[in-house]
Amino acid sequence: MKNFLFLILLTIILSGCKYRIVNTEQQINLNSENKENKSGEIRTGNTETEETIIDDNLYKVVKIVDGDTVDVEIGGKIERLRLIGIDTPETVDPRKPVQCFGIEASNKTKELLNNKSVKLEADTTQGERDKYSRLLRYIFLEDGTNFNEFMVREGYAHEYTYDLPYKYQKEFQEAEKYARENKKGLWADGVCEFEEDDEKQPEQIAPIVAPNPESVSTPESTSQCDCSGNIYNCGDFNTHAEAQLVYLECGGVNNDVHGLDRDLDGLACETLP
Repeated sequence: MKNFLFLILLTIILSGCKYRIVNTEQQINLNSENKENKSGEIRTGNTETEETIIDDNLYKVVKIVDGDTVDVEIGGKIERLRLIGIDTPETVDPRKPVQCFGIEASNKTKELLNNKSVKLEADTTQGERDKYSRLLRYIFLEDGTNFNEFMVREGYAHEYTYDLPYKYQKEFQEAEKYARENKKGLWADGVCEFEEDDEKQPEQIAPIVAPNPESVSTPESTSQCDCSGNIYNCGDFNTHAEAQLVYLECGGVNNDVHGLDRDLDGLACETLP
């Protein structure tokens, strides 16, 4: 009887050891699987995070031409954008003098957009590009602000409808009404009080004088340019490089006798190719 009880007890003990061994092996396998699954989850999470950070609708503004025209990098290419629905006073058009509040508008655009990431919105009512091949777009800041509308509301731009009504026309017209009523920017008392008189007297604007063909500076012959007075304008040059050479030859920003650098940024006739 004692031997029989001893055999039963031994069997129970051995069975328990076997169970613990098997259970331990299963736990090891389970832990290994969990580690693999966890590793896989981390990789998946990183991929999803990277996809979230890379937003195809964000574009970097690389240059400000004036208050309503900017250069933006899109797909590795620099595109010039004309903002829809607004018109800021002129600063760089060689055919016009710098208009009232134009410098302020250009500086505000530089302050808010230069080297910033923005969202762009097209408008099918206005087409893809204007006659100068500039993309037509609305610009939105990262906080959602419609930059075009902001410029009108704060008095840096006029509401501008070109040919056909555009998507935000009503909002922009209300924004200009607000700016006028609250005397914002160019609508402030005394800021542009002489602008209308100037527009009615074009004879006060220096006429465009065609230079002698032999004296027009080219990249190969800057020594022929005449720096004695306002002789050239941007329309006399084929490229920005040609205009820049004459501009520098005559003294650059310290002696821009031809008025080639309207915004005083050291670059002549920036709108030329």
